[in-house]
Amino acid sequence: MDLVKVRRALISVTDKTGVVELARTLADEFGVEVVSTGGTAKVLEEAGVSVRPIEDLTGFPEMMDGRVKTLHPKVHGGLLARRDSDEHMRQAEEHGIGMIDLVVVNLYAFEKTVARDGVTEEEAIENIDIGGPSMLRSAAKNFASVCVVTDPACYASLVEELRANGGCTTLATRRAYATEVFRLTSAYDSAIWMYLSGYRAQRFPHEVRFRLEKVQDLRYGENPHQQAAFYRFVDAAEHTLARAEQIQGKELSYNNILDTDACWAAVREFDEPACVIVKHTNPCGVAVAADVVEAYKRAHEADPVSAYGGVMAFNRTVPAALVEAISANKQFVEVMIAPDFEPGALELLAAKPNLRVLRTGGVRPTGGHYESRAVEGGMLVQTSDAVAEDPAAFRVVTKRQPTSEEMEQLLFAWKVAKSVKSNAIVLARDFVSVGVGAGQMNRVNSARIAVEAAGEKATGAVAASDAFLPFADTLEVVAAAGVTALIQPGGSIRDEEVIARADELGVAMVFTGVRHFRH
Repeated sequence: MDLVKVRRALISVTDKTGVVELARTLADEFGVEVVSTGGTAKVLEEAGVSVRPIEDLTGFPEMMDGRVKTLHPKVHGGLLARRDSDEHMRQAEEHGIGMIDLVVVNLYAFEKTVARDGVTEEEAIENIDIGGPSMLRSAAKNFASVCVVTDPACYASLVEELRANGGCTTLATRRAYATEVFRLTSAYDSAIWMYLSGYRAQRFPHEVRFRLEKVQDLRYGENPHQQAAFYRFVDAAEHTLARAEQIQGKELSYNNILDTDACWAAVREFDEPACVIVKHTNPCGVAVAADVVEAYKRAHEADPVSAYGGVMAFNRTVPAALVEAISANKQFVEVMIAPDFEPGALELLAAKPNLRVLRTGGVRPTGGHYESRAVEGGMLVQTSDAVAEDPAAFRVVTKRQPTSEEMEQLLFAWKVAKSVKSNAIVLARDFVSVGVGAGQMNRVNSARIAVEAAGEKATGAVAASDAFLPFADTLEVVAAAGVTALIQPGGSIRDEEVIARADELGVAMVFTGVRHFRH
């Protein structure tokens, strides 16, 4: 049965967008009998649309504060009866059940209700829709004969189909709409389950269900032979990368998104105006300053070779002067992300149409979410790496105390090291990352890379190590380059040997007690 004539439609919607126009078109243009419930019927009647109340169809009034109105055989029989079954049609006639050919239903706004601050459990429960999902599922099960629409955005295409087919719907359309129904009801039930189970309050519940929506297909993954897409969590918070608005530029690539995520996470570590430049998920230039223009200049100067073709993040609104500074450096930038952009900055950026520009609308504090990573056949989930970096809780373990200036630089270097792939060694001076050693298989090689990158700037710099020093060799490498102080978690069985060597070299050393591995 491909084409099915729509003679009777049942309409009951929470979202009234476009419903009057749809019902009027169904009634006036196609002669469809419109059956409706409660608030929807009232809206249609006030608009002058001819409506048959649901109680007239069922012979029972709406009752129990509207909890019971469509849960009736004359509704569900009219939806579930197989039109190609003589026995079904005989039973329908025997019990006075008329067929319903079209259902237009959307559900109580449960998720919006529970997302409000201060919502009570009673309010949440009253916003659990029962009749709506029941009608949707009945209609969708019988898509061979019944068309079911849940989204006001589909009303126009539904009307187009009716006009193209003499008031009939096609099987392909009914099947597509039915498939959407089961997606919707499964997500709706999951939201209720998550709320009632206290899912968000549990650290790691026994069962986890991720709800993702596609943001876009990607040209390819990490490499051209890999297929990829970008999804975001349905409940992703504002000011996150997944909610960022792309103002201009080419489509983001898989690698762009990974780099931008690393960059945006790193820049949010700082309260002061900051710039972070990332290449292959590692910061190659980080600086804080009195304003973001100066922060950019200093971050770029830290490693201009690596900065070319990188991703940049700022934790302040981007002014025109910053774009001018980027142009003056003739720097090619893949992606720029910031909370906002001044109009003058956007005008200048428009001259670089391939540059991807993302606006988050604000800056969220670090942490407060779960991180997930897929492995073959499973997934790792952890709380995000966010701790209060309180220098008062740090412990100076060497005879020489760091100066107040060194301590400020150490804290800056420590925050940078948190965003560098392990094994991470960061050299910093004047609130700039002057040398970064990332992702090496042993820590001393990371130290050598950081020292080489810093060059003469290593003299008078401080160093940070994301994890403890298992031997004194890393300390010796940075001290020989001119580093005066080092910050690390501590906790090695050879801590005393490393401390003794630091005392011999005159390097002040601070233990934080916290490790920041980043794999």
